[in-house]
Amino acid sequence: MSRVYDMRDPAARSRGIAAAVAALRRGELVAMPTETVYGLAADAGNAMAVEGIFLAKARPRFNPLIVHVESRAAAAAIATFSVDAERLAERFWPGPLTLVLPRRPGAAIAKAATAGLDSVAVRVPDDENAQALLAAFSGPLVAPSANRSGRLSATTASAVSEDLGDTVAVILDAGPTAIGVESAIVGFAGGEPLLLRAGGLARAAIEAAIGRELGTPASDPAAPTAPGMLASHYAPAAALRLDVASVEPGEALLAFGPAIPPGAERAAAVVNLSEAGDLEEAAARLFSALRELDRGVKVIAVAPIPREGLGEAINDRLRHAAAPRS
Repeated sequence: MSRVYDMRDPAARSRGIAAAVAALRRGELVAMPTETVYGLAADAGNAMAVEGIFLAKARPRFNPLIVHVESRAAAAAIATFSVDAERLAERFWPGPLTLVLPRRPGAAIAKAATAGLDSVAVRVPDDENAQALLAAFSGPLVAPSANRSGRLSATTASAVSEDLGDTVAVILDAGPTAIGVESAIVGFAGGEPLLLRAGGLARAAIEAAIGRELGTPASDPAAPTAPGMLASHYAPAAALRLDVASVEPGEALLAFGPAIPPGAERAAAVVNLSEAGDLEEAAARLFSALRELDRGVKVIAVAPIPREGLGEAINDRLRHAAAPRS
């Protein structure tokens, strides 16, 4: 049975960090809060522990993991930075940005963590509990989202427990995550910056930091270069119908803003991501709202959501969730 520690209680927080470090050193898995979503953490240098993540999540082994580190200096020990990557790390770390960079020869990262690629996805999280755990463990942790592969990411400790059960030795419960969608991922091909995954940092902010536009990669779902690039992902059990003009009887409705689509009165359930039309609030509530609506309905109708700012990440997750299931 998972041991759960309330990180909002100072005494429990201290015990939780100690228990989590001990579990990680034994090669066990820990649910770690971050500012984006909860991560399923393991010792990045322990091949058996990394394998445990793939087993617990039922995650395809060709899908690389994100390595979380305490600082830019720790990231530089495992990855080589270009000028653009240095600028982004200086501007946005710690924060909701993952960089895919050339892996340094001899970096103490299990081969499975990078899916055998010569690159490594690395991030410095901006969460006091994640930082405390990384500092106490004193080493890199792989930490994909703490949920079954392809399913909705966990933004609460209870969602972690519901999805992964006893496969997690320790759950550090810090309440709902602040951002609610995963980190943005930027990679570099031939020196050109590419947005590999829209996320909790808006495209415009990234482009402003490097002074040029981000490219879009030609993605191959069978050979992803970064997490979150599978065709079907972030999916509830119910099917999703996007950008609806009206709601059909029996559908659940994921609404946004003050304008409610016609037919909402016939919906089986309604959740509004943000009645005020605030994209930050909508992102923070996205996965929990989908979990709430995914209760005995066959279809979730989704109202149109603007695509600027964090709306790009929200629409990216919804598009993946609506993709045909394999």
